[in-house]
Amino acid sequence: MSAKIKIIPFGGVRENGKNMYAVDVNGSIYILDCGLKYPENELLGIDVVIPDWNYLRENKDRIVAVFLTHGHADAIGALPYFLTEFNVPVFGSEMTVALAKIDVATEPKLKNYDDFHVVDEKTEIDFGDVVVSFFSTTHSIPESMGIVLKTDEGQIVYTGDFKFDQTAKPGYQTDYARLGAIGQAGVLALLSDSANAENPAMNASEQTIAEDIEETFNYREGRIVVACVASNILRIQQVFDAAAKTGRKVCLTGQDLEKIVHTAMKLGKLSFDDDLLVTPEQLGSLKPDETVVLQTGKMGEPIKAIQRMANKQEKTFNIQEGDLVYITTTPSHAMDTTVAQTRDMIYRAGGEVKAISDDLNSSGHAYKRDLQLMLNLMKPKYLVPIQGEYRLLNAHANAAMELGIPAEHIFILAKGDVLTYSNGKIGLGEGIDVSDTMIDGIGVGDIGNIVLRDRKVLADDGIFIAVVTIDRKKKQIVAEPKITSRGFVYVKANKDLMQESANIISKAVQNNLDNKEFDWGHLKQDVREHLSHYLFEQTHRRPVILPVIMEVNQHHRRSGNKEKTGAKPKQQPKAKKAPVSVKSDSATKAQKPNHKAHRNRKRRRAAKPAETTDNK
Repeated sequence: MSAKIKIIPFGGVRENGKNMYAVDVNGSIYILDCGLKYPENELLGIDVVIPDWNYLRENKDRIVAVFLTHGHADAIGALPYFLTEFNVPVFGSEMTVALAKIDVATEPKLKNYDDFHVVDEKTEIDFGDVVVSFFSTTHSIPESMGIVLKTDEGQIVYTGDFKFDQTAKPGYQTDYARLGAIGQAGVLALLSDSANAENPAMNASEQTIAEDIEETFNYREGRIVVACVASNILRIQQVFDAAAKTGRKVCLTGQDLEKIVHTAMKLGKLSFDDDLLVTPEQLGSLKPDETVVLQTGKMGEPIKAIQRMANKQEKTFNIQEGDLVYITTTPSHAMDTTVAQTRDMIYRAGGEVKAISDDLNSSGHAYKRDLQLMLNLMKPKYLVPIQGEYRLLNAHANAAMELGIPAEHIFILAKGDVLTYSNGKIGLGEGIDVSDTMIDGIGVGDIGNIVLRDRKVLADDGIFIAVVTIDRKKKQIVAEPKITSRGFVYVKANKDLMQESANIISKAVQNNLDNKEFDWGHLKQDVREHLSHYLFEQTHRRPVILPVIMEVNQHHRRSGNKEKTGAKPKQQPKAKKAPVSVKSDSATKAQKPNHKAHRNRKRRRAAKPAETTDNK
């Protein structure tokens, strides 16, 4: 009986990062990587984005395990969130598992989780219908691996991040013989890295990059601030080697980087002399040309941390006159604008900028010819380009067609597409709904498109708050509208606009009070519509309009009971206003106060108003 196979991307297609793919073989689901991505500019306030796995929640009993290719955030970053919901085993190389444990340890709910399994390129795991094995690849982190799922219909191969580099050192080397053997055994579908598919130029060897870093350290006078991804172990080793050869000391920033460095040292993946590292306190006693500051930022993302250093917002280190900021990471194309802004900030702070990508093609991903070499080694029947925006997936498809692979055998998928192979036929089946899950602080998935839309409106046009107090029983406005504006216009310079806005609000409120069928929702919507139309007409802006309606019921107290004969009446304080019972606009009906007099009770002053805001 032939196997029924489904390939479902939950991320990593038509976007940068967030790699996660599910391969369903005869009802058993194998998860390949579980990564996150850093937010782009329009995701205001969002820390990171992870895949949406509603489909997996509905099928959690069918999940076999998670298989990891390497230890970067785009492959393991979402694992802590995933494991809080799915108690399944995790497989990866020794280095990958060690970094995954660091991430998982930050989640309190997973303090007892310990279902990690270390594998290598020689490991085979038999799950019955599927045999899972691995192969070594070259990337910017040691022990990076590709994954092979052997089925009755052929092999499903997932490359993970890779490139080919003949000068790679042990721990980073590709096993070319193993790749050829996998191809000879027959590959049904190849899920292959496309992150650098547009680039026609050969990647610089890591040996050349190491020499460039050493040359920069040798000839630069003054302090050097190196921007690097925390989990890029290869680049960190190159920085350490160059610092040691040029007589500089290295200061690490942040606990994340220290944990990763110490973990890599413990596993023998990093090596350096004990006196190379210095503390922030020791840094002050060294000359600028004797120091290197290694900045990786929160969660290993260095660009935003460099921005804070340029704006003098970091507690320990900030950009100083004469500093060189050396960007040794290669940001994605989506970060081009952010990187340009960061460069500008650095120069404003008195520093200079050099990026390793200015002179060298330093990508850790396969360029066009590398991708074609992988295809020639694997000889897949079907190709699924992954890991990249649409144009990159399309460039990979074009490179494959140059080798003679038919266009109908190449599938550029979107998130939630279900590529189904059954009875010798392949095609797109009924898709599933897969969106993004946004992480803001400790909130997971509680920020949706509506919240992001409001944040964008607030950022673009500001907020306009109108507070009105009414007496619904008397059908009158008790207090004229009080208007507050933030991020919209400067109130003192726009008195006419504010006065006319107040008149529009008063008119809309009074019209609703005069209506026999009074409705709170209609009142607030009426205020919004009239005010929004006027403000757009005058300013061509659409601020968030927040009407705050407070209701009061004014009642005079009844006369108290006569005092007993001979008893001296207690003097009551004079009240300037009649007692007021106040309720918010969300209440449906005022509760009548109990006006029965009590002896020796002081007259109660106006109740404190209860103000409510109505979110848009």
